[in-house]
Formats: sequence, structure tokens, C-alpha cells
Amino acid sequence: MRIGWIGIGKMGSPMARAVLSAGYAVTVLEPLIENRASTVAAGAGVADSIEELAARSDVILTTVAQDDVLHDLVFGDGGLAQHLASRHVFVDVSTVSPRLSAEIGDVLAARAVDYLRAPVSGSTATAQSAQLTAMVSGPKRAWALVKPVLACFAARQFWVGEREEARYLKLAINVLVGGTSALLAEALAVGRAGGLPVSVLMDVICQSAVGSPLLAYKHQAIVGNDFDPSFSISQMIKDFELICEVVRQTDGPAELSEAVRRRFEAARRRGLGDRDYFVVTRDHEPAEPVDPVPGSFPGIEFG
Repeated sequence: MRIGWIGIGKMGSPMARAVLSAGYAVTVLEPLIENRASTVAAGAGVADSIEELAARSDVILTTVAQDDVLHDLVFGDGGLAQHLASRHVFVDVSTVSPRLSAEIGDVLAARAVDYLRAPVSGSTATAQSAQLTAMVSGPKRAWALVKPVLACFAARQFWVGEREEARYLKLAINVLVGGTSALLAEALAVGRAGGLPVSVLMDVICQSAVGSPLLAYKHQAIVGNDFDPSFSISQMIKDFELICEVVRQTDGPAELSEAVRRRFEAARRRGLGDRDYFVVTRDHEPAEPVDPVPGSFPGIEFG
């Protein structure tokens, strides 16, 4: 299989290099020379247009950041919808809205193009170590075909349905991922109010009943106050906008997700949009303790 790749950024670059290392021929479409440099140095070819990429590829993967970018790649002038044919498999590994994904699926199905929704869970570090998790939905026969390609960068793969199931699953996971950072911020504030250092708090939390691989992975960054982004505040806001859109459409409970989104937006307003989303755990020094007025419950209204 010849692999085409659109979008060679922080995540796409190590993923594409892993596919190259497995012996696949890879052609990339990425306008920023600095983004594609390491992948080209590893042996990838370069296409100058979607038409050229489609001609040189059997499987095309996209790693892009936003709905509007993917929309333009597929539906724009000279886009994928015009150049993909029944011999192609199109695999998008981004986190985008189920609404846009369904629109793409309908158009490509009319062209007899197999379309796999394969968002990945993980960070730049897990991308570099080929330890991502892929959630896949779409035609199962297409997944069987490209499963070895995905295995180059995803240590775990889950096929979860024929249409948009993978999109919803990725957003469900990100509810917990983003919510963990916001909850941890409040947990650390409680502990620090009692004089506990962050290092002690994180040591015990990570070995308690609420310990998780995510907290273990972020442990040293939080203790060391090192928030170089593996996934930024701005990226997390984008995902929570998608999450809240989905929940509003289904009339489900959205209070906590909306609160977490506002927490990230407040951090962005303070100039932290490009920092790792776990920066919210160190965004504020603990407030001075205040003795509550007897009988008062700040923030609660009684009707």
C-alpha cells in the first residue's frame, strides 16, 4: 500500500515517520517546509496538490486540527471529494465533530470510497513512542486492510461501529481527560490550603484509588511546573466546544462539561492558551483561607 498523508504537525510527524519505518512508501502534503522536514528526511515524498497525492496513494490519512480545515480539504476546490475513487481508503485520525464527519461519510459513500474515522488518544510523547490508542469506525473491511498501517503508531485499536461511533467515543474520553485536569486543580488547591506541597499531593494521589495512567504521565510535569504543551489549552477548548455541541443536541447533562470549558477559557484569557492543558493545576496560588459567615453558603441560592 502506498500511503498519502495530509497534515504533518506535532502529532502527524512522528506518526508518519513510524509508518515510513515500517517500510511503507509515504507521500506527504504539508505546506510548511519546517513541519514536513523531518518526515521528508526520513524518506517521504512530497506532493504539491491533493490531486497529485491521490494519484500517488492508495490510503490517505489526515491529521488536522479543526473542522474547517478538514471541511476545506474534503469539499474545497480541488479537494479530496473530487479526487478520491473507489480504489482509495480515506482515514481521518483527527478529533472533529460527528456532524462534519457524517457529512463527509455521505459524500464519499456516493463515490464508493471507504472512509474510516480513526481518532487517536494520546499525546505527542505517546505518538513518538508508537503507543497511541486508535478508535475506529467505518467499513470493517477497510479497517482490516489498514490495520497494519495504524499499528505502526497505535499500540491499541478498537473497531466500534460502521459510522460515527469513533467520533463520539473520542469526545467521551476527552470529557474525562479534560475533566481530570480541572478536578485535579481543585484537589491540589484543597491540599495546598492545608500546607501540603504539590510533590507530596501528587505522590499520594497517583498511588490512591483515583490514580490513573494519565495522572502518572503528568506527575512530573505538575511537580516541576513544566507545561510545555503535549496538548494545549486552546486545543482542549476546541474539543470541549465539540463535546458541548453534542450534549446540547441530545439534551443530555452538560453542566460539568460547560464548567470545565469555562475553566480552560479563563486560563486562555490569562495568556495560557499555548500551554499544556494541565497548567490549570498551577494556574492560581491557593487563596487565603476565609472564615465563612455562620449559616452562609457562598455561590448557592435558595428559592
